[in-house]
Amino acid sequence: MVKVKHSYPQSSDDVDIRSWARALLARASSTNVDTDLLTVIRACEFAREYESASIDPETSWGEGYTSYLAGLEMAELLADLNLDSEALVAAIVYRTVRESKVEEADVETAFGVEVASLVNGVRRMAAITGQSNLSQASVFGRDSDEQAEKLRKLLISIVDDVRIALIKLAERTCAIRAVKHADQERRKKVAREVSDIYAPLAHRLGIGHIKWELEDLAFRFLQPFDYKYIAKLLDEKRLDRESYITGVVGLLRDKLASDGIQSEISGRPKHIYSIWRKMKRKNVSFAEIYDIRAVRILVDSERDCYGALGVVHSLWRHVPNEMDDYIANAKENGYRSLHTAVHGPENRILEIQIRTHNMHEEAEYGVCSHWRYKKTDSNAGERSYEQKIEWLRQVIEWQETDIGVPWEDQLPRGIEQDRIYVFTPEGHVIDLPPNATPVDFAFRIHTDVGLRCRGAKVNGRIVPLNHSLNTADQVHVLTANRENPSRDWLNVHLGYVTTSKARSRLQHWFKQQDREQNIADGRALLDHEFKRLAIENFDFEALAQSLNLRTLDDLYAAVGVADLGVERVIEAANRMLSKERPQEPVLPLVGKASSGSRGADVYIDGVGNLLSYIAQCCKPVPGERISGYITIGRGVSIHRQDCTNLLRKLQDEPERVIAVDWAEEPKELYSTVIHLEAFDRHGLLRDVTTLLDREKVNVSAMQTFSNKTKHTVDMMLTVEITDLQLLSRVLARLSQLPNIWSVRRKD
Repeated sequence: MVKVKHSYPQSSDDVDIRSWARALLARASSTNVDTDLLTVIRACEFAREYESASIDPETSWGEGYTSYLAGLEMAELLADLNLDSEALVAAIVYRTVRESKVEEADVETAFGVEVASLVNGVRRMAAITGQSNLSQASVFGRDSDEQAEKLRKLLISIVDDVRIALIKLAERTCAIRAVKHADQERRKKVAREVSDIYAPLAHRLGIGHIKWELEDLAFRFLQPFDYKYIAKLLDEKRLDRESYITGVVGLLRDKLASDGIQSEISGRPKHIYSIWRKMKRKNVSFAEIYDIRAVRILVDSERDCYGALGVVHSLWRHVPNEMDDYIANAKENGYRSLHTAVHGPENRILEIQIRTHNMHEEAEYGVCSHWRYKKTDSNAGERSYEQKIEWLRQVIEWQETDIGVPWEDQLPRGIEQDRIYVFTPEGHVIDLPPNATPVDFAFRIHTDVGLRCRGAKVNGRIVPLNHSLNTADQVHVLTANRENPSRDWLNVHLGYVTTSKARSRLQHWFKQQDREQNIADGRALLDHEFKRLAIENFDFEALAQSLNLRTLDDLYAAVGVADLGVERVIEAANRMLSKERPQEPVLPLVGKASSGSRGADVYIDGVGNLLSYIAQCCKPVPGERISGYITIGRGVSIHRQDCTNLLRKLQDEPERVIAVDWAEEPKELYSTVIHLEAFDRHGLLRDVTTLLDREKVNVSAMQTFSNKTKHTVDMMLTVEITDLQLLSRVLARLSQLPNIWSVRRKD
């Protein structure tokens, strides 16, 4: 049964805060208690100053439990996890910010950017769980357990500082301790959140003592009858059990000592939720639970663990199928120990755990057990939720090992999520692949929603349907009364659909339409695309045969039902034109890329057709940042940007130092003119050039003609591209820019 002891000052008027703060820092990972002491005391005074008699029912924990006392209790929990002074300060002031008694900007002014960033991160986690729906009802055919798992993954995905997760765990631990003073509805709400989200999170991070407490308290509020029933049985057997365990401990201690094994032996604490869960899982009664009587043995080494196991089995007969070796095969959260059940004295079943002192620290404190000893792994491997969990377990106390290195520099580089997690308007969590769009989201909810989708709001703001969603976005799909999806959604160039489910549902819908309608739609799509590309008098019959289709109608129908993408048709047309008109290419050739030059078997972008060579003073290699220096009569010499010779020339002759970069071997480029018509608006030219830059399309000439009366603009863009497929993609994406009504290749 969970019992909590507080050592922090129980009243806001307690003047002995200095002694408490010094003891707190001594337990934590502070390397300079005297320096940090002043900051912690200031944080206490700050929180006490902004403490208010007014209570927010949505954030308060119970009558008489103020934000000031909450902050002190959180700090004590975090000190046991060896956190630094910044984390302790953030914990002390967090509730004052959460309850809107003070602004984050005031915290930043008083304690710095790092503390304010921690507070903000914890508030983000609170905001996400606050808008989530953890009801027992199923969601789109998925039960609440799946929703809770997605929400846990969402929370981990936003954590870029392990201290944020630990502060949030401490805050929820203090909340569920104090919520006994609140009404029943409030108790159940907090307990459900803790049970579904934070106890499993503590388990995944390997912080055993917090996990057990959260589980027991949540169980107490959610199922009080079962909790009291097991608690009563435990209490009735307590004296007999304690006497029995005392005898077992003495016997084991003497036997291990005689075998030369140094050990610490104690009875293992009982966790009510664990007992209840085991009774349910094994469908047994309380009397048949083996670990009611349990002993824990701590030794110095793994070898001693197995030696102690041998001693235990030499004393008593072990229970079949009740031996687990979590040292050789650790649990997914890093837990390591030996578990065995034996027929102990008086033939009573006795469970025994054997582990080293370090294993015990890992089991109790998880990520924090190695805070002082391990280095963060900065080489990101598999980019997934599991990788993020592993990093959180391995993170260390950076101040001792890397003095002066900012926390963000300790982060593993390149960690990416293999899924994103977004909210429905009702607060349910939906998982999608990265770069998913509102159309993907709509089909993920239901095919009917996807087919009737007409628009979307993300976080309350209207967005394009090809907008890329991010973790923690709230998405609201705007639907029409009838199904009428756009064929543009299947155009890979436009990026409306990224999931196979959405694409297959769309293709199936189009196939169900009338064949004559599909033929007409396919003909219209191809006519529009070939006209936009300025390709005339094309043999579509031959094109159909080249695509292994029997008739031209089959070609149009395949395009109409989206079995055949327009981009594949253009690719086939490009191959045909290259064969049929070798002397008259569809696009006029302008030769090799004119912006690059070969230098020592690598290509340098930005030197034009000038001779270039690698400078021998610094010998840069591909991947290093470089600049060019225009010599007299020898072309451009390529230097590393930190080369001392280059730095001297940059100071003496800055006009002869040019920006260059490494480049791939240039392909043949073709020049063509794009004619763009649009309603004039601010930023139109910027959006056009930005898109072309993103597509790596060079613009060699540009003309714009504005009509001030009609507020329209014509643009003539001379661009250099590699093939028709690229031109088709560029035209398609330009057509999606706001205010543009026509974009095509000029005849």
